[in-house]
Amino acid sequence: MSEKVTLTISPTVAAYVRPGTALEVKLAGCAAAESMTATDRLMLLFCLSKDAEPAVQAAALAFLKNVPAEIIKEFAESPSPHPLMLNVLRTLCHNYPDSFPASESSLLPVDDYSEALPNGLEPETEDQDPVNEESEQFLSKYKMAQLMGIGEKIKMALLGDKEWRSILVKDSNKLVSGSVVKNPRISEAEILTLIKSGIQNDEIMRLICANKEWIKIYKIRKALIENNRTPVQNATRFLNTMDVKDLAYFAKSKNVATVISTLAKRLLLNKKR
Repeated sequence: MSEKVTLTISPTVAAYVRPGTALEVKLAGCAAAESMTATDRLMLLFCLSKDAEPAVQAAALAFLKNVPAEIIKEFAESPSPHPLMLNVLRTLCHNYPDSFPASESSLLPVDDYSEALPNGLEPETEDQDPVNEESEQFLSKYKMAQLMGIGEKIKMALLGDKEWRSILVKDSNKLVSGSVVKNPRISEAEILTLIKSGIQNDEIMRLICANKEWIKIYKIRKALIENNRTPVQNATRFLNTMDVKDLAYFAKSKNVATVISTLAKRLLLNKKR
């Protein structure tokens, strides 16, 4: 029989997870975690990922998967980080540093976090056709979105289908629009379309750049370089992975920042030597 594991939580975390907390408050806690200390942020998301409400589970797991590497590092280097938490982070987080050693917490019982969907559901397969914004179904969802509160929108952004994602990614509230790219059902094709659309949301661009799976794709890296909302440090890093043809394109392009075109010329020259 496994030994029971006890986790100590702060009053800040308790405010979102104590019994009787409203669904909307829990969903808001997923977003509020980003402004907390590393320990509170990770503890809150972990606790919410174990919530009985599937929508809260899915939201917390989506946020947890995208926690930045520096937050993980800060927690790991804090005094006595809980081994269970380290194991969860190593198992789940896209940004868990490869250089970190495996935690001894593998001896502790931990649930399977391989999927971010509630109750072990498999993601539905969606076609890649463009969303028809004039269809009756789309317009009906658009009208519903106008009446939703922030918590409801975040829930739908994290769990909704392609039409919901298309609507909510344009929401003026960055917590809502940012939640769309944390939806486990969003496709690489949608991400590419989103980048090419010239989206002005810096938070969405940051989340895309931080996702290791998406930036493995050449077309996505190229599109990120072309988008002026991409942080310069990310764009220059991706530029180093471009082939000669695309370096030549960026070297001559008037649509990218001067620092990008200048670096492209330098990289192109080095490749020709």
